[in-house]
Amino acid sequence: MLKFVKNHMESITGIEIYPLISLLIFFTFFMLLFWWVITAKKEYITEVSNIPLDNQPTNQTP
Repeated sequence: MLKFVKNHMESITGIEIYPLISLLIFFTFFMLLFWWVITAKKEYITEVSNIPLDNQPTNQTP
């Protein structure tokens, strides 16, 4: 099965650029995410991390 797919993909011209593009997108996304995590304000991180704990129901039915 893999041999069939490999032979078919080798016959497509210009297909070698797609793995490079996907790697570039993947690397860029995670570097931007890493930069955002490093530069995020500690107050914002604390506020967002406490959101699940602050979710108290306002209407309590018996």
